[in-house]
Amino acid sequence: METPQHYAELEQLMRSGIPLARAMELRIVGYDGERLALSAPLAPNVNDKGCAFGGSIGSLLTLAAWGLITLKLGERGIAAEVYIRDAELKFSEPVWDSLNAEAWLVEPDWDALLESLSAGKKTRCTMLAEVIGENGAAAAARQKSSFVLLPLVEGTR
Repeated sequence: METPQHYAELEQLMRSGIPLARAMELRIVGYDGERLALSAPLAPNVNDKGCAFGGSIGSLLTLAAWGLITLKLGERGIAAEVYIRDAELKFSEPVWDSLNAEAWLVEPDWDALLESLSAGKKTRCTMLAEVIGENGAAAAARQKSSFVLLPLVEGTR
């Protein structure tokens, strides 16, 4: 996965507009048009046991999904507010090193989602995001979330 320079704008938006992302020392480490990869070091995200704090893991997964949606909207020049509606988070194993997450769209497909928003319709989507485990083969945590996207009409927020 590559991270083109202009995606630094999303990282800056996250770190300046979401204080938690700044405190987590979140970084965008990859984007291939379908998946967004984020990373955060363990030190600012550690719990009392020395592994990653569950709240940091959940936040990173939510930010990866939100960030991917935000990138895709920006690529198409679509102005919309993106809100998480609900999330189901499952932990499989502790994370003892940096947190590395990837997010991707489950449904609808990008074309249908972006077409609906372009038509001025409130749109929902389902995202998956995972924090990669120690062995690299299985997810240490997985979050399935749904988001609501509200198209912005010029002059509103």
